[in-house]
Amino acid sequence: MDFVVPHDPNWKAAFDTEARLVATALGNTEIELHHIGSTAIKGILAKPIIDLLGVVGDLKWIDQQTKQIESLGYEVMGQFGIDGRRYFRKSNAKDQRTHHLHVFQSGSVHIERHLAFRDYLRHHTPVAAEYSALKHSLTSGTGASWDKYLDGKDPFIKATEKDALKWYQKTRAE
Repeated sequence: MDFVVPHDPNWKAAFDTEARLVATALGNTEIELHHIGSTAIKGILAKPIIDLLGVVGDLKWIDQQTKQIESLGYEVMGQFGIDGRRYFRKSNAKDQRTHHLHVFQSGSVHIERHLAFRDYLRHHTPVAAEYSALKHSLTSGTGASWDKYLDGKDPFIKATEKDALKWYQKTRAE
């Protein structure tokens, strides 16, 4: 079951390319884009889907830009289970998901949560290795499924996120 694959050094360039496309389509002025998710963390297993975190001053603005985002091949998904998020997903010609764009209004707790988790794993390689090993175990062997994968990594993410937020806030205050 190939939910996750080894880190690909080309993922950073794929993020950079997509971020330029999104920024250009939106006029380059109203959105700040960050590479998040496991593809943004060297050395760990990841779903080969580039996650972009967009920060905007007002969600009403991004809601008015859906045609531009759709023109890049994204599907508009609304909040999709997270209050205050605008979620877009993109697939290739083979109908394989390639990108997720998560947009939040500046000040949303979700922005710090995503950036803290990413940066914490980048700076704490033993924790990143533990996360990668968990992903491997959840996707190996018979009985592996997408739901088991998502449910299985959730406790790790929630526990690590607490440590990550404390670390992130402390390092930003220094």
